[in-house]
Amino acid sequence: MVTPRTAWLFLAPALLVLALVAGWPLGRTIFFSLTDARLDALEEWRFLGLSNYAFLLTDPDWWGAVWVTLIFAVVSVSIETMLGLVIALTLNARMQGRGLVRAAMLVPWAIPTVVSAQMWAWMLHDQHGVVNAALLGMGVIAQPLAWTAEPGLALAAVIAVDVWKSTPFMALLTLAALQLVPNELYEAAKVDGLGPVGTFFRITLPLIWPALLVAILFRTMDALRVFDLMYVLTGNSRATASMSVHARQLLVDFQDVGYGSAAATMVALVVALVAVALVTLGRLRLSPAGRA
Repeated sequence: MVTPRTAWLFLAPALLVLALVAGWPLGRTIFFSLTDARLDALEEWRFLGLSNYAFLLTDPDWWGAVWVTLIFAVVSVSIETMLGLVIALTLNARMQGRGLVRAAMLVPWAIPTVVSAQMWAWMLHDQHGVVNAALLGMGVIAQPLAWTAEPGLALAAVIAVDVWKSTPFMALLTLAALQLVPNELYEAAKVDGLGPVGTFFRITLPLIWPALLVAILFRTMDALRVFDLMYVLTGNSRATASMSVHARQLLVDFQDVGYGSAAATMVALVVALVAVALVTLGRLRLSPAGRA
C-alpha cells in the first residue's frame, strides 16, 4: 500500500519541474505587475503596488479585449460542442468507411494553429482569396468582402476558423465517451419504449457528461487565452484583440512591462476563475442532489 509520504516523494520531481517552468515565470510576471518596469530598462523599476491593476480596471481597451475574448469563447465553444456532439453521434453509428472519416476528421486539429491561421488568412483575402471567389461565383455576394479587415466581419471570421480547427477535438473526446456506454442500456430503453430523444437525454447525455465537461473545460481555457489565431488573422485589430493579444501589445509594442504584466496576470486570473466556475457548475449538475 502506498503511503502519503511515498506518494509525495513520487510527485516531488514533477512538482519541482512545474515550479520551475510555470511557477517562476508566473511569479516574475506578478512581481513586474507591481512595478513600472520598461522592456528597454528592466533593471530600473519602482514599486507601484496595485496601481497598474487599478488603472487596468478603468482602461476601456482592456475591457474591450475582455468582451471580445468572452464573446469568442462562448460562441466558438458552444458551436464546437454542438457540432462535435452531432459528429460523434454520427460516427458512433455502424457505417461503412467510419475509420476513414475519423482519420480525415482529425486533419484540421493536427495542423498547427499558426499554419492553419495563415492558410485561412490567404483563403479569406479580399482580393485573391478563394472564399470571395467562390461566393462571387455563386452570386452570394456582389463584391469582395474584407473578412479579416472589416470590424463587423473579423470576429465572425476568427470564430469560424476556430470552429473548423477545434470541432474535431470535441468530436473525438465525445466519441470516446460514447463508446463506453453499455449497449445493454440502449436495449433496455427499447424494451421500455423510450424513443431516440428520450434515450439521448435520459441515458446518453448523463453518461457522457463527465467527458463532455472535460472537453468543454479544455476548450474554454484555450479560447480564453487565445492569441495566435487572432494575431495571425487580424494582427492588433481592436475588433478582434483578445486579452492575450492586448497584453502582448502592452509588453512588446509599448514596452510597458509593468502594465503589460498586470494585464497578463489578469488573463491567468480570469482563466482560473472560469475554470473553477465550470467545474463547480458541472459537479452541481452531476451530483445526486442536483438531479431531478
